[in-house]
Amino acid sequence: MIDTTNVANWLETTLIFQGLSVEQRQALTQIAQLQHFKKGEQIFRQDQEATGFYVVQTGRVKVFQMSANGKEQILNIFTEGDNFADVPALDGQSFPASAAALEPADLIFFPRHLFLDFLHHSPDVAVKMLISLSSHLRHLAQLVEQLSFKSVPQRLATYLLNLGDTPSNTGLDTFRDIPAVLRSTPPRTVYLDLTKSQLAARLGTIPATLSRAFYQLSSDDIIAIAGPKVTILDRDRLITLSQSPDSSD
Repeated sequence: MIDTTNVANWLETTLIFQGLSVEQRQALTQIAQLQHFKKGEQIFRQDQEATGFYVVQTGRVKVFQMSANGKEQILNIFTEGDNFADVPALDGQSFPASAAALEPADLIFFPRHLFLDFLHHSPDVAVKMLISLSSHLRHLAQLVEQLSFKSVPQRLATYLLNLGDTPSNTGLDTFRDIPAVLRSTPPRTVYLDLTKSQLAARLGTIPATLSRAFYQLSSDDIIAIAGPKVTILDRDRLITLSQSPDSSD
């Protein structure tokens, strides 16, 4: 049984439902379904019928595709307050990718037909969903650019820079119980929030190639590595690498 009061209050903190009236949020709780997924558990599979979309309440979710030979490409990772799978929920077509929980996750599920009825009475939410869809599209365009025109060391440099700009997160399992960013004094230290295989899948490569990229950046004294801890020794060179023309892996 979903706690409608707590969920209604929590929805106010999310991008697409922020600023709604109490009545609108209460209406949403009437159609919302709380779903829990274990670490590694599949949420939906590519080409499966899309019956609704999700908002992450706790945990992290990866959306990914698998090639015919079993290689995984992570398209995006969603965290608390993020919504995903909204495109197929709106157009009624199947899921274009798969999703799984990176860690134990609580998701709020909104069934498609009931949510579309809600949108007819709350067009302001539709506008926010368009903004969210635009953000997702922009991310995918950047991903295509990275995979098409950047080498693995360049992709890794971009990832580390983005990780360094991420606000700290606490209270999560594995590496997430360590602050994602320590902003006290240079050099800046970040903590990897994915395993090597997961990070390789996100950067469109394999673990062995990713290890070589880490070794290259470390040998060039751009970063220092100690387990999940990465110290950015030369941020300027890391930025230059991330923006330089494509080079061989």
